[in-house]
Amino acid sequence: MSNSGQTAMNRIQNLLDDNSFVEIGAKVTKRNTDFNLEEKEVPADGVITGYGLIDGNIVYVYSQDSTALGGAIGEMHAKKIAHIYDLAMKIGVPVIGLVDCAGLRLQEATDALDAFGNLYVKKVMASGVIPQITAVFGNCGGGMAVANNLGDFTFMESENGKVFVNSPNVLDGNYTDKCNTASAKFQAACGNIDFLGSEEEIYTQLRELVMLFPTNNEDTNSYIECTDDLNRTSDYFEGEIKDPRAAMLDLSDNGFFMEVKKDYAKEMVTGFIRLNGMTVGVVANAAALLDEEGKEVEKYENVLTTAGCAKATRFVNICNAFDIPLLTLTNVRGYKATMEEEQTISSAVAKLTYAFANSTAPKVNLITGEAFGSAYITMNSAHIGADLVFALPTAKIGMMEAEQAVKIMYADEIKESQDAQAKISEKASVYEAMQSSVEAAAARGYVDNIIEGSSVRKQMIFAFEMLFTKRDDRPSKKHGTI
Repeated sequence: MSNSGQTAMNRIQNLLDDNSFVEIGAKVTKRNTDFNLEEKEVPADGVITGYGLIDGNIVYVYSQDSTALGGAIGEMHAKKIAHIYDLAMKIGVPVIGLVDCAGLRLQEATDALDAFGNLYVKKVMASGVIPQITAVFGNCGGGMAVANNLGDFTFMESENGKVFVNSPNVLDGNYTDKCNTASAKFQAACGNIDFLGSEEEIYTQLRELVMLFPTNNEDTNSYIECTDDLNRTSDYFEGEIKDPRAAMLDLSDNGFFMEVKKDYAKEMVTGFIRLNGMTVGVVANAAALLDEEGKEVEKYENVLTTAGCAKATRFVNICNAFDIPLLTLTNVRGYKATMEEEQTISSAVAKLTYAFANSTAPKVNLITGEAFGSAYITMNSAHIGADLVFALPTAKIGMMEAEQAVKIMYADEIKESQDAQAKISEKASVYEAMQSSVEAAAARGYVDNIIEGSSVRKQMIFAFEMLFTKRDDRPSKKHGTI
Protein backbone atom coordinates (compact mmCIF):
# COMPACT_ATOMS: atom_id res chain seq x y z
CA MET A 1 0.00 0.00 0.00
CA SER A 2 1.26 3.53 -0.78
CA ASN A 3 2.19 5.97 2.01
CA SER A 4 -0.96 7.94 1.37
CA GLY A 5 -2.86 4.70 1.14
CA GLN A 6 -1.69 4.15 4.68
CA THR A 7 -2.93 7.66 5.47
CA ALA A 8 -6.32 6.74 3.99
CA MET A 9 -6.46 3.65 6.20
CA ASN A 10 -5.29 5.62 9.23
CA ARG A 11 -8.15 8.04 8.75
CA ILE A 12 -10.62 5.18 8.87
CA GLN A 13 -8.98 3.75 11.97
CA ASN A 14 -8.94 7.15 13.69
CA LEU A 15 -12.66 7.53 13.03
CA LEU A 16 -13.95 4.07 13.93
CA ASP A 17 -13.93 2.04 17.12
CA ASP A 18 -10.67 0.15 17.63
CA ASN A 19 -10.20 -2.94 15.47
CA SER A 20 -13.72 -2.72 14.04
CA PHE A 21 -13.02 -1.98 10.35
CA VAL A 22 -13.70 -4.68 7.76
CA GLU A 23 -12.49 -3.85 4.25
CA ILE A 24 -14.56 -4.63 1.16
CA GLY A 25 -13.11 -4.75 -2.35
CA ALA A 26 -9.45 -4.58 -1.35
CA LYS A 27 -8.35 -6.32 -4.58
CA VAL A 28 -10.46 -4.25 -6.93
CA THR A 29 -8.43 -2.13 -9.33
CA LYS A 30 -8.72 -0.39 -12.70
CA ARG A 31 -9.65 -2.36 -15.79
CA ASN A 32 -8.97 0.42 -18.30
CA THR A 33 -5.66 0.16 -20.19
CA ASP A 34 -5.81 3.34 -22.29
CA PHE A 35 -2.88 5.78 -22.08
CA ASN A 36 -0.63 3.07 -20.62
CA LEU A 37 -2.71 2.76 -17.45
CA GLU A 38 -1.74 -0.91 -17.22
CA GLU A 39 1.78 0.21 -16.33
CA LYS A 40 0.62 2.28 -13.35
CA GLU A 41 -0.08 0.80 -9.96
CA VAL A 42 -3.38 1.96 -8.46
CA PRO A 43 -3.88 0.05 -5.18
CA ALA A 44 -7.58 -0.59 -4.47
CA ASP A 45 -8.24 1.81 -7.37
CA GLY A 46 -7.53 4.75 -5.08
CA VAL A 47 -10.22 4.22 -2.47
CA ILE A 48 -10.54 2.00 0.62
CA THR A 49 -14.11 0.89 1.30
CA GLY A 50 -15.72 -1.15 4.04
CA TYR A 51 -17.66 -1.01 7.28
CA GLY A 52 -16.99 -0.65 10.99
CA LEU A 53 -18.39 0.67 14.25
CA ILE A 54 -18.87 4.07 15.90
CA ASP A 55 -19.74 3.56 19.57
CA GLY A 56 -20.95 0.09 18.62
CA ASN A 57 -23.11 1.26 15.71
CA ILE A 58 -22.44 0.04 12.17
CA VAL A 59 -21.41 2.60 9.53
CA TYR A 60 -20.05 2.19 5.99
CA VAL A 61 -16.94 4.18 5.13
CA TYR A 62 -14.83 5.07 2.11
CA SER A 63 -11.47 6.83 2.27
CA GLN A 64 -9.64 8.11 -0.80
CA ASP A 65 -5.92 7.58 -1.44
CA SER A 66 -4.42 10.80 -2.83
CA THR A 67 -1.20 9.10 -4.06
CA ALA A 68 -3.04 6.61 -6.26
CA LEU A 69 -3.30 8.80 -9.36
CA GLY A 70 -4.05 11.70 -7.03
CA GLY A 71 -7.08 9.90 -5.66
CA ALA A 72 -8.76 10.55 -9.00
CA ILE A 73 -12.09 8.81 -9.46
CA GLY A 74 -12.05 6.15 -12.12
CA GLU A 75 -14.68 3.63 -13.13
CA MET A 76 -13.92 1.01 -10.47
CA HIS A 77 -13.23 3.64 -7.81
CA ALA A 78 -16.78 5.02 -8.22
CA LYS A 79 -18.26 1.52 -8.43
CA LYS A 80 -16.65 0.57 -5.11
CA ILE A 81 -18.30 3.56 -3.40
CA ALA A 82 -21.61 2.81 -5.12
CA HIS A 83 -21.40 -0.78 -3.85
CA ILE A 84 -21.14 0.25 -0.20
CA TYR A 85 -24.12 2.55 -0.78
CA ASP A 86 -26.10 -0.48 -1.93
CA LEU A 87 -25.08 -2.39 1.17
CA ALA A 88 -25.78 0.52 3.52
CA MET A 89 -29.25 0.99 2.03
CA LYS A 90 -30.07 -2.70 2.47
CA ILE A 91 -29.35 -2.66 6.19
CA GLY A 92 -30.18 1.00 6.86
CA VAL A 93 -26.96 2.54 8.23
CA PRO A 94 -24.99 5.76 7.53
CA VAL A 95 -22.32 6.23 4.85
CA ILE A 96 -19.26 8.34 5.69
CA GLY A 97 -16.84 9.55 3.03
CA LEU A 98 -13.28 10.67 3.85
CA VAL A 99 -12.42 12.77 0.80
CA ASP A 100 -9.02 13.49 -0.73
CA CYS A 101 -9.55 13.48 -4.45
CA ALA A 102 -8.12 15.13 -7.59
CA GLY A 103 -11.39 14.81 -9.50
CA LEU A 104 -12.35 12.45 -12.29
CA ARG A 105 -9.68 10.27 -13.89
CA LEU A 106 -9.02 11.74 -17.33
CA GLN A 107 -7.56 8.52 -18.75
CA GLU A 108 -10.88 6.71 -18.27
CA ALA A 109 -13.11 9.49 -19.59
CA THR A 110 -16.60 8.16 -20.39
CA ASP A 111 -16.21 5.02 -18.24
CA ALA A 112 -15.42 7.22 -15.25
CA LEU A 113 -18.31 9.55 -16.08
CA ASP A 114 -20.73 6.63 -16.31
CA ALA A 115 -19.69 5.19 -12.96
CA PHE A 116 -19.68 8.60 -11.28
CA GLY A 117 -23.14 9.35 -12.64
CA ASN A 118 -24.32 6.08 -11.13
CA LEU A 119 -22.84 7.20 -7.80
CA TYR A 120 -24.90 10.41 -8.04
CA VAL A 121 -28.01 8.27 -8.43
CA LYS A 122 -27.08 6.16 -5.39
CA LYS A 123 -26.68 9.32 -3.30
CA VAL A 124 -30.04 10.65 -4.50
CA MET A 125 -31.76 7.36 -3.66
CA ALA A 126 -30.13 7.37 -0.21
CA SER A 127 -31.12 10.98 0.50
CA GLY A 128 -33.51 11.11 3.45
CA VAL A 129 -33.19 7.34 3.99
CA ILE A 130 -29.74 7.01 5.58
CA PRO A 131 -27.42 9.75 6.88
CA GLN A 132 -24.70 10.74 4.38
CA ILE A 133 -21.68 12.54 5.77
CA THR A 134 -18.38 13.57 4.17
CA ALA A 135 -15.16 14.91 5.64
CA VAL A 136 -12.79 16.75 3.28
CA PHE A 137 -9.12 16.37 4.22
CA GLY A 138 -7.51 17.30 0.89
CA ASN A 139 -8.83 18.23 -2.53
CA CYS A 140 -12.52 17.95 -3.33
CA GLY A 141 -12.99 19.34 -6.81
CA GLY A 142 -15.48 19.39 -9.67
CA GLY A 143 -18.08 16.67 -9.55
CA MET A 144 -16.95 15.52 -6.10
CA ALA A 145 -17.87 18.96 -4.71
CA VAL A 146 -21.33 18.44 -6.20
CA ALA A 147 -21.51 14.95 -4.68
CA ASN A 148 -20.81 16.46 -1.24
CA ASN A 149 -23.90 18.60 -1.50
CA LEU A 150 -26.01 15.59 -2.46
CA GLY A 151 -25.37 14.36 1.07
CA ASP A 152 -26.46 15.74 4.44
CA PHE A 153 -23.39 17.20 6.16
CA THR A 154 -19.83 18.12 5.16
CA PHE A 155 -16.85 18.54 7.47
CA MET A 156 -13.71 20.28 6.20
CA GLU A 157 -10.16 20.29 7.53
CA SER A 158 -9.43 23.98 8.07
CA GLU A 159 -5.83 24.07 6.80
CA ASN A 160 -5.47 21.52 3.99
CA GLY A 161 -9.04 20.99 2.82
CA LYS A 162 -10.03 22.45 -0.55
CA VAL A 163 -13.51 22.41 -2.06
CA PHE A 164 -14.14 23.83 -5.52
CA VAL A 165 -16.15 23.30 -8.65
CA ASN A 166 -13.78 25.58 -10.56
CA SER A 167 -10.24 26.18 -9.34
CA PRO A 168 -9.70 29.72 -7.97
CA ASN A 169 -7.14 30.48 -10.68
CA VAL A 170 -9.55 29.86 -13.57
CA LEU A 171 -12.11 32.39 -12.33
CA ASP A 172 -12.06 35.62 -14.31
CA GLY A 173 -10.08 38.29 -12.49
CA ASN A 174 -9.14 36.00 -9.64
CA TYR A 175 -6.17 33.99 -8.41
CA THR A 176 -5.52 32.02 -5.24
CA ASP A 177 -3.52 34.72 -3.43
CA LYS A 178 -6.23 37.29 -4.15
CA CYS A 179 -9.18 35.15 -3.09
CA ASN A 180 -8.82 31.45 -2.41
CA THR A 181 -12.36 30.35 -3.20
CA ALA A 182 -11.40 26.73 -2.45
CA SER A 183 -10.35 27.48 1.14
CA ALA A 184 -12.20 26.28 4.19
CA LYS A 185 -12.82 29.85 5.36
CA PHE A 186 -14.39 30.88 2.03
CA GLN A 187 -16.51 27.76 1.65
CA ALA A 188 -17.79 27.96 5.25
CA ALA A 189 -18.74 31.63 4.83
CA CYS A 190 -20.70 30.66 1.69
CA GLY A 191 -22.60 27.94 3.51
CA ASN A 192 -21.20 25.04 1.50
CA ILE A 193 -19.53 23.49 4.55
CA ASP A 194 -21.23 22.57 7.82
CA PHE A 195 -18.29 22.06 10.19
CA LEU A 196 -14.64 23.17 10.25
CA GLY A 197 -11.77 21.94 12.38
CA SER A 198 -8.47 20.13 12.60
CA GLU A 199 -8.33 16.51 11.51
CA GLU A 200 -8.54 15.34 15.13
CA GLU A 201 -11.47 17.66 15.86
CA ILE A 202 -13.31 16.33 12.82
CA TYR A 203 -13.09 12.73 14.01
CA THR A 204 -14.58 13.73 17.37
CA GLN A 205 -17.35 15.88 15.86
CA LEU A 206 -18.17 13.31 13.22
CA ARG A 207 -18.63 10.62 15.85
CA GLU A 208 -20.85 13.01 17.84
CA LEU A 209 -22.98 13.73 14.78
CA VAL A 210 -23.45 10.04 13.99
CA MET A 211 -24.64 9.44 17.55
CA LEU A 212 -27.14 12.30 17.30
CA PHE A 213 -28.90 10.74 14.31
CA PRO A 214 -30.98 7.60 13.94
CA THR A 215 -29.33 5.02 11.69
CA ASN A 216 -32.05 5.48 9.06
CA ASN A 217 -35.38 7.21 8.48
CA GLU A 218 -37.41 4.41 10.10
CA ASP A 219 -35.28 4.19 13.25
CA THR A 220 -36.43 6.19 16.30
CA ASN A 221 -33.33 5.48 18.37
CA SER A 222 -31.74 8.96 18.37
CA TYR A 223 -31.57 9.39 22.13
CA ILE A 224 -29.25 8.49 24.99
CA GLU A 225 -29.54 8.31 28.75
CA CYS A 226 -29.82 11.78 30.32
CA THR A 227 -27.49 12.52 33.24
CA ASP A 228 -28.63 16.14 33.69
CA ASP A 229 -31.37 17.34 36.07
CA LEU A 230 -34.70 17.33 34.21
CA ASN A 231 -36.05 20.06 36.51
CA ARG A 232 -32.98 22.26 36.34
CA THR A 233 -33.88 25.95 35.98
CA SER A 234 -32.32 28.25 33.41
CA ASP A 235 -32.08 31.40 35.51
CA TYR A 236 -30.13 33.39 32.91
CA PHE A 237 -32.12 32.28 29.87
CA GLU A 238 -33.90 35.58 29.24
CA GLY A 239 -30.58 37.42 29.26
CA GLU A 240 -29.10 34.97 26.76
CA ILE A 241 -31.85 34.88 24.13
CA LYS A 242 -30.28 37.63 22.02
CA ASP A 243 -27.62 34.99 21.25
CA PRO A 244 -29.37 31.61 20.88
CA ARG A 245 -26.00 29.85 21.00
CA ALA A 246 -25.64 30.85 24.65
CA ALA A 247 -29.30 30.05 25.34
CA MET A 248 -28.94 26.57 23.86
CA LEU A 249 -25.92 25.76 26.01
CA ASP A 250 -28.02 26.69 29.04
CA LEU A 251 -31.10 24.80 27.88
CA SER A 252 -29.55 21.55 26.65
CA ASP A 253 -28.52 18.48 28.65
CA ASN A 254 -25.06 19.03 30.16
CA GLY A 255 -24.52 22.18 28.06
CA PHE A 256 -24.37 20.32 24.74
CA PHE A 257 -24.91 22.31 21.52
CA MET A 258 -23.59 21.30 18.11
CA GLU A 259 -23.95 24.27 15.77
CA VAL A 260 -24.32 23.70 12.01
CA LYS A 261 -22.96 26.24 9.48
CA LYS A 262 -21.94 28.62 12.26
CA ASP A 263 -19.89 30.85 9.93
CA TYR A 264 -22.76 31.35 7.46
CA ALA A 265 -25.77 33.67 7.87
CA LYS A 266 -25.05 34.28 11.55
CA GLU A 267 -28.41 35.98 12.10
CA MET A 268 -29.97 32.51 11.80
CA VAL A 269 -28.68 29.82 14.16
CA THR A 270 -29.10 26.11 13.44
CA GLY A 271 -27.84 23.13 15.38
CA PHE A 272 -28.56 20.19 17.66
CA ILE A 273 -29.20 19.96 21.40
CA ARG A 274 -30.31 17.14 23.68
CA LEU A 275 -33.35 17.31 25.93
CA ASN A 276 -33.73 14.37 28.32
CA GLY A 277 -31.32 12.52 26.03
CA MET A 278 -33.43 13.16 22.91
CA THR A 279 -31.88 14.81 19.86
CA VAL A 280 -33.66 18.07 19.00
CA GLY A 281 -32.91 20.33 16.04
CA VAL A 282 -32.94 24.07 16.77
CA VAL A 283 -33.62 26.99 14.41
CA ALA A 284 -33.33 30.42 16.03
CA ASN A 285 -33.21 34.10 15.12
CA ALA A 286 -30.10 35.78 16.55
CA ALA A 287 -29.80 39.45 17.50
CA ALA A 288 -26.18 39.25 18.63
CA LEU A 289 -23.09 37.11 19.11
CA LEU A 290 -21.84 37.05 22.70
CA ASP A 291 -18.33 36.21 23.88
CA GLU A 292 -17.57 33.97 26.84
CA GLU A 293 -18.05 36.91 29.22
CA GLY A 294 -21.49 37.71 27.81
CA LYS A 295 -20.38 40.82 25.91
CA GLU A 296 -21.70 41.58 22.42
CA VAL A 297 -19.03 41.10 19.74
CA GLU A 298 -21.42 41.22 16.77
CA LYS A 299 -24.93 42.58 16.35
CA TYR A 300 -27.58 41.51 13.82
CA GLU A 301 -30.96 42.76 12.69
CA ASN A 302 -33.78 40.49 13.81
CA VAL A 303 -35.01 40.03 10.24
CA LEU A 304 -35.17 37.17 7.75
CA THR A 305 -32.51 37.17 5.04
CA THR A 306 -32.09 35.08 1.91
CA ALA A 307 -29.00 33.34 3.28
CA GLY A 308 -30.60 32.77 6.69
CA CYS A 309 -33.70 31.23 5.12
CA ALA A 310 -31.61 28.97 2.87
CA LYS A 311 -29.58 27.80 5.88
CA ALA A 312 -32.69 27.08 7.94
CA THR A 313 -34.57 25.41 5.06
CA ARG A 314 -31.89 22.80 4.47
CA PHE A 315 -31.62 22.11 8.19
CA VAL A 316 -35.39 21.72 8.64
CA ASN A 317 -35.60 19.36 5.67
CA ILE A 318 -32.82 17.14 7.04
CA CYS A 319 -34.46 16.99 10.48
CA ASN A 320 -37.83 16.18 8.94
CA ALA A 321 -36.37 13.39 6.79
CA PHE A 322 -35.10 11.61 9.93
CA ASP A 323 -38.05 12.65 12.13
CA ILE A 324 -35.85 14.68 14.45
CA PRO A 325 -37.98 17.06 16.57
CA LEU A 326 -37.67 20.79 15.86
CA LEU A 327 -37.53 23.70 18.29
CA THR A 328 -37.64 27.28 17.03
CA LEU A 329 -36.71 30.37 19.01
CA THR A 330 -38.56 33.17 17.25
CA ASN A 331 -37.48 36.82 17.41
CA VAL A 332 -38.20 38.40 14.03
CA ARG A 333 -39.78 41.66 12.93
CA GLY A 334 -39.71 41.43 9.13
CA TYR A 335 -37.44 40.99 6.11
CA LYS A 336 -34.07 42.52 5.30
CA ALA A 337 -34.72 45.52 3.06
CA THR A 338 -32.05 46.00 0.38
CA MET A 339 -32.03 46.00 -3.41
CA GLU A 340 -30.05 42.75 -3.43
CA GLU A 341 -32.36 41.00 -0.98
CA GLU A 342 -35.44 42.06 -2.89
CA GLN A 343 -34.28 39.93 -5.82
CA THR A 344 -34.26 36.72 -3.79
CA ILE A 345 -36.00 37.08 -0.44
CA SER A 346 -39.55 36.12 -1.46
CA SER A 347 -38.39 32.82 -2.95
CA ALA A 348 -36.13 32.04 0.03
CA VAL A 349 -38.89 32.78 2.55
CA ALA A 350 -41.35 30.68 0.56
CA LYS A 351 -38.98 27.72 0.74
CA LEU A 352 -38.55 28.07 4.50
CA THR A 353 -42.31 28.42 4.98
CA TYR A 354 -42.79 25.28 2.88
CA ALA A 355 -40.15 23.38 4.87
CA PHE A 356 -41.78 24.10 8.23
CA ALA A 357 -45.33 23.52 6.99
CA ASN A 358 -44.31 20.34 5.21
CA SER A 359 -42.47 18.88 8.21
CA THR A 360 -44.28 16.10 10.06
CA ALA A 361 -41.68 15.87 12.84
CA PRO A 362 -42.67 17.17 16.29
CA LYS A 363 -42.49 20.98 16.17
CA VAL A 364 -42.39 23.42 19.10
CA ASN A 365 -42.06 27.20 18.83
CA LEU A 366 -40.83 29.46 21.63
CA ILE A 367 -41.38 33.18 20.96
CA THR A 368 -38.58 34.96 22.79
CA GLY A 369 -38.96 38.53 21.52
CA GLU A 370 -40.74 40.16 18.62
CA ALA A 371 -42.92 38.10 16.30
CA PHE A 372 -44.26 40.46 13.66
CA GLY A 373 -45.95 40.06 10.30
CA SER A 374 -45.59 37.28 7.78
CA ALA A 375 -41.95 36.78 8.80
CA TYR A 376 -43.27 35.51 12.14
CA ILE A 377 -45.68 33.18 10.34
CA THR A 378 -42.73 31.60 8.51
CA MET A 379 -40.80 30.87 11.73
CA ASN A 380 -42.74 27.72 12.65
CA SER A 381 -45.82 29.55 13.93
CA ALA A 382 -49.07 27.84 14.96
CA HIS A 383 -50.55 29.14 11.73
CA ILE A 384 -48.38 26.82 9.60
CA GLY A 385 -48.45 23.77 11.82
CA ALA A 386 -46.38 24.11 15.00
CA ASP A 387 -47.71 21.53 17.46
CA LEU A 388 -47.12 23.71 20.52
CA VAL A 389 -46.33 27.42 20.84
CA PHE A 390 -44.87 28.99 23.98
CA ALA A 391 -43.91 32.60 24.62
CA LEU A 392 -41.93 34.53 27.20
CA PRO A 393 -43.92 37.20 29.11
CA THR A 394 -42.02 39.99 27.34
CA ALA A 395 -42.79 38.70 23.82
CA LYS A 396 -44.74 40.82 21.34
CA ILE A 397 -46.88 39.22 18.64
CA GLY A 398 -48.71 41.04 15.87
CA MET A 399 -48.64 42.68 12.48
CA MET A 400 -45.96 45.24 13.33
CA GLU A 401 -44.76 47.48 16.13
CA ALA A 402 -47.66 49.32 17.74
CA GLU A 403 -46.38 52.83 16.94
CA GLN A 404 -45.90 51.98 13.25
CA ALA A 405 -49.38 50.49 13.10
CA VAL A 406 -51.16 53.51 14.62
CA LYS A 407 -49.27 55.93 12.38
CA ILE A 408 -50.95 54.15 9.47
CA MET A 409 -54.35 53.55 11.07
CA TYR A 410 -54.74 57.03 12.58
CA ALA A 411 -52.78 59.10 10.09
CA ASP A 412 -55.45 61.81 9.81
CA GLU A 413 -56.01 62.10 13.57
CA ILE A 414 -52.30 62.35 14.20
CA LYS A 415 -51.91 65.05 11.55
CA GLU A 416 -54.71 67.14 13.11
CA SER A 417 -53.51 66.64 16.70
CA GLN A 418 -51.74 69.47 18.49
CA ASP A 419 -49.39 66.94 20.13
CA ALA A 420 -48.75 64.25 17.53
CA GLN A 421 -46.38 62.21 19.71
CA ALA A 422 -48.81 62.11 22.60
CA LYS A 423 -51.56 60.95 20.26
CA ILE A 424 -49.28 58.23 18.84
CA SER A 425 -48.34 57.04 22.32
CA GLU A 426 -51.98 57.00 23.43
CA LYS A 427 -53.16 54.99 20.44
CA ALA A 428 -50.10 52.71 20.50
CA SER A 429 -50.70 51.63 24.10
CA VAL A 430 -54.27 50.68 23.22
CA TYR A 431 -53.22 48.86 20.03
CA GLU A 432 -50.47 46.94 21.83
CA ALA A 433 -52.82 45.76 24.56
CA MET A 434 -55.46 44.67 22.05
CA GLN A 435 -53.35 43.29 19.20
CA SER A 436 -49.59 43.05 19.94
CA SER A 437 -49.36 41.67 23.46
CA VAL A 438 -48.57 38.05 24.18
CA GLU A 439 -51.73 37.91 26.31
CA ALA A 440 -53.86 38.93 23.33
CA ALA A 441 -52.32 36.17 21.19
CA ALA A 442 -52.84 33.62 23.97
CA ALA A 443 -56.46 34.68 24.36
CA ARG A 444 -57.03 33.87 20.69
CA GLY A 445 -55.35 30.46 21.01
CA TYR A 446 -52.24 31.33 19.00
CA VAL A 447 -49.98 30.79 22.03
CA ASP A 448 -50.49 27.68 24.16
CA ASN A 449 -48.69 28.91 27.25
CA ILE A 450 -46.80 31.95 28.54
CA ILE A 451 -43.76 30.72 30.48
CA GLU A 452 -40.90 32.22 32.46
CA GLY A 453 -37.40 31.91 31.05
CA SER A 454 -36.22 29.93 34.05
CA SER A 455 -38.73 27.14 33.31
CA VAL A 456 -38.02 26.81 29.57
CA ARG A 457 -35.86 23.68 29.89
CA LYS A 458 -38.46 21.83 31.93
CA GLN A 459 -41.33 22.94 29.67
CA MET A 460 -39.51 21.95 26.47
CA ILE A 461 -38.68 18.50 27.87
CA PHE A 462 -42.33 17.94 28.77
CA ALA A 463 -43.47 19.14 25.35
CA PHE A 464 -41.18 16.89 23.31
CA GLU A 465 -41.84 13.90 25.55
CA MET A 466 -45.56 14.36 24.92
CA LEU A 467 -45.00 14.70 21.15
CA PHE A 468 -42.71 11.65 20.91
CA THR A 469 -45.42 9.43 19.36
CA LYS A 470 -46.79 12.12 17.03
CA ARG A 471 -48.35 10.94 13.77
CA ASP A 472 -49.32 13.34 10.99
CA ASP A 473 -51.11 12.15 7.86
CA ARG A 474 -50.68 14.17 4.69
CA PRO A 475 -52.32 14.10 1.23
CA SER A 476 -50.93 11.48 -1.11
CA LYS A 477 -48.67 13.10 -3.73
CA LYS A 478 -45.44 12.43 -5.55
CA HIS A 479 -43.74 15.50 -4.07
CA GLY A 480 -44.22 19.24 -3.74
CA THR A 481 -42.82 21.76 -6.20
CA ILE A 482 -41.19 24.32 -3.87
